[in-house]
Amino acid sequence: MSSFHIKTFLFLLLFPFLTYSFQTSRSPSLSTTRTSLFSTVGEPKKKKSKEQRLAEAKNGLSVHVIGLSIHHASVDVREKLSIPEVMWNDASTNITKSPYVSEAAVLSTCNRFEVYFSSTEERPAMSDVTNYLSKRSGIPPPILRRSLFHLSSTDCITHLFRVSGGLDSLIIGEGQILSQVRQCHLHSIQEDGRGGKVVSRMLEGAVKAGKRVRSETDISKGSVSISSAAAELSEIRSMQALQLPFSEARLCVIGAGKMTRLLITHLASRGLQRISIVNRSYPRPRELAEQFPDVEFEIVLEEDMFDVIGRSDIVYTAASCEEAVISKRLLEENGLINRPLMIVDIGVPRNVEKDSEEVPGVTCYNVDDLSAVVARNTAMRQKEMMEAKTLLEEEAEGFATWQGSLGSIPMINQLQQKAEEYRTVEVKKASKKLSSLSDRELEAVERLSRGIVNKLLHGPMSHIRQSSGKLEDVKDMYGLGEEGKGKK
Repeated sequence: MSSFHIKTFLFLLLFPFLTYSFQTSRSPSLSTTRTSLFSTVGEPKKKKSKEQRLAEAKNGLSVHVIGLSIHHASVDVREKLSIPEVMWNDASTNITKSPYVSEAAVLSTCNRFEVYFSSTEERPAMSDVTNYLSKRSGIPPPILRRSLFHLSSTDCITHLFRVSGGLDSLIIGEGQILSQVRQCHLHSIQEDGRGGKVVSRMLEGAVKAGKRVRSETDISKGSVSISSAAAELSEIRSMQALQLPFSEARLCVIGAGKMTRLLITHLASRGLQRISIVNRSYPRPRELAEQFPDVEFEIVLEEDMFDVIGRSDIVYTAASCEEAVISKRLLEENGLINRPLMIVDIGVPRNVEKDSEEVPGVTCYNVDDLSAVVARNTAMRQKEMMEAKTLLEEEAEGFATWQGSLGSIPMINQLQQKAEEYRTVEVKKASKKLSSLSDRELEAVERLSRGIVNKLLHGPMSHIRQSSGKLEDVKDMYGLGEEGKGKK
C-alpha cells in the first residue's frame, strides 16, 4: 500500500472527528460569554437556577468567603472573633468538620476576620460556618449575621484578590495585608492545614496578584498601613487635642510587636527621636532599639506603665493581650485626670476601654477613627486604584479559568478514552487492508493515527474547558452520557 493510500485511509477513518471539531468551533451552544470579575458595585445579579447550581456541584467545588471586616463590623465584634495566627489551622480544622465544607482557611487580622472555604452545597455550608463563628464568639446567630458578609464563586475570588491588592483595606494600598494573606496561604498548605487544592490555589493566586499590583503601580506609596495612619492622625490632631506641636510631643508606645515596629518606622520618618516603650520584658524593645539607632528609647516594664503615661503627651497602645490595659478606673486611680493626654489604640482586641474618653483631658482614638485619613489617601490614589483594578481583574480571571477547568477533567478523560476506543476499533477493522505493510509501516500508522486524533480533540476539549453549564450538551454530542452509551 502506497503512502498516498495510507493517508487517504486515515483521513476517512478520522473524518467524523474532523466534522465534529468544525461543528463545535461554530456552535453557539458551546460558546461562553466572559463577564468582568470587577463589575460595578450595585449592579443587579441574576439569580442562579436550580439547574445551574446542580451543574456547579457536578463540575467541582465552588469557593466562598464569610466574615467581617472594618467595613462591616465594629471593634467590639471583631475582637470577639479574633484568632491568633498560631490557631488559624485549628479553626480551619473545626470548620471542615462540617459535612458540607471540603476545604477552609482562616485569615484573622487587626481589621478583619474571614473564612475562605470550598463546598458543593452553598447554603448548608454557609449555615455551618456561621454557627461555628457564633459559638466561638458567643454572639447569637441572628445578631452576628448583621455584621457578617458572605460571597460566593466569582464574587469570592474578586474579594480576596482585592484584599491582597490593598483595595479593600482601611488604608488603600496597605502593604501589611499582603504578608497576612501570604501567611494564610502558607498555613493552608501546611501538614495540618485544610486549604486543599482549590482554596490554597486561590490564596496563592491572590498573593501573586498583590505582589504584581505593588510592583506595577504606586498604590502603596504614602500612609498605607494602620500604623502609618495612627502616626498621621496623631500628627493632625496634636494641636487640637494637646495644644502642642507634634514634633514637641512626648511619645509612649505600649507593646513591642510588629505593629510597634511599623509605628516607630513612621514616627521616626516624621523626625521623632525620643520614644518610651512599655513591655512585659526587655528583649523585644532592645531589638527595636538596635533596628532604630537614630531614635533614643526609654524601655520600661509594665509595672511602671502609668508612671510613663503620666509624663507622656501621646500614648499608642499596640499590646497583644486579651484584656484592656487602660481604662477610666485605672487612669483615675493613677491621677491622670485634668491634663491633656491623647491615646491612640491600634490593638485588637482593644487595649483601651471605651470609658477612658470620659476622663477629663483625655482624647481617645481607635482604628475606627481613621476614616478621615483613609478618605484623603483614597482620593490621592484614584489613578493607582484604577490601574490596580485592571491588574487584579486579569489575575482573578486567570484563577477563575483554572477553577472552571477542574470540572471538565473527568469528561476530557472520558472523551480521550472514547476516541481511543474508536481509533482502535477502526484500525482493527482495516487490519486486512493493512496486512501488506511491514511492522515498521504499521507502527507508523499507529503513531500517525494517534497524533491526528490528539490534534482533532484539541479544539473540542478546549470548548469543554471553557463551557459554563453546558457540559451535558458536549456529553450528549460525544456519546458520553447514559443515553449515549454504545453510540458511535
